[in-house]
Amino acid sequence: MARYYLVDARRNLAASTEITGYAVSAFVYLHAVTRDARYLDRALSGARFLTRAWDPASQTMPFEIAPAAFTYFFDCGIIVRGLLAVWRATGEQEFLDAAVAIGESMARDFASPAGDFHPILALPSRTPLPRDPLRWSRTATCYQLKSAMAWWDLFEATGDTRFIEPYERVLASSLRTYADFLPGHAERPKVMDRLHAFCYFLEGLLPRATEARCAAAVRDGIGRAAWHLRDIASEFERSDVYAQLLRIRLYADWLGVVPLDRPAAEFEAAQLAAFQVADSDPRSTRMNGGYWFGRKRAEPLPFINPVSAAFATQALELWETSRAGGAQAHRHLLI
Repeated sequence: MARYYLVDARRNLAASTEITGYAVSAFVYLHAVTRDARYLDRALSGARFLTRAWDPASQTMPFEIAPAAFTYFFDCGIIVRGLLAVWRATGEQEFLDAAVAIGESMARDFASPAGDFHPILALPSRTPLPRDPLRWSRTATCYQLKSAMAWWDLFEATGDTRFIEPYERVLASSLRTYADFLPGHAERPKVMDRLHAFCYFLEGLLPRATEARCAAAVRDGIGRAAWHLRDIASEFERSDVYAQLLRIRLYADWLGVVPLDRPAAEFEAAQLAAFQVADSDPRSTRMNGGYWFGRKRAEPLPFINPVSAAFATQALELWETSRAGGAQAHRHLLI
């Protein structure tokens, strides 16, 4: 799966292992909702691409295949969760084995002497790239908790207690530091980008969300995210932030952590739905049904992002299911 479809150039960017991991999780979710076998077929195809991308000799999962220049801690966690989703749906052992191998490499290769986890390593040397506090993806901060959740999922899948400690380590650090993550940048559009990452932190709390310290962070974090989103949206807004905030509201309500603020959820769902593209032009079939990545001053940016589309699809389906009094979605199905 490509990272973006460039609307103006009418082409995809390079295939990404991380985005393929998200797509695999999305297809498993859609299969769970619709029972349409086409979605499971696509999930299997994506998962097999990922198992081929994994290099057993070097024990690394590259960010992109050609060239395999970097590996990202965050991406690896997303890929693990995608492979586990397919394993749960099919029972095929190769996907669990690959997920375990990647989870082990996360704990081994990304660990820093300071006790945290490097965000990016250069390949093939596995040399850490310099960190940049103004670029959230080049920091080892609270957003990493969503990726670290893969270790908790591996513990649940295998019973191997080795995977508990690294998740707990990132959780403890994230709870200590998350309050400093926002706004985190002097430029307001960059704060919107950081909101996307902050929602990753909230999602990563879900395995322990009913515990007092985590429940307090979920309650506080939802309020912080909603305030910043509404404050900046007239200048720049991202569809994935609306989707992530709506999803965490629903999960927090189902877990009994934060009662659903229904007017806020209705507003976020309406704003999110407005990002969807409806285009009957036969030259632009790649766009139809997708979701714009973002808007600046109400004008859409020329990118359609598969992750934004996956998050939006799930958030709106969960919202409609909640409104209709339907069954709650399991945390394992969170894209």
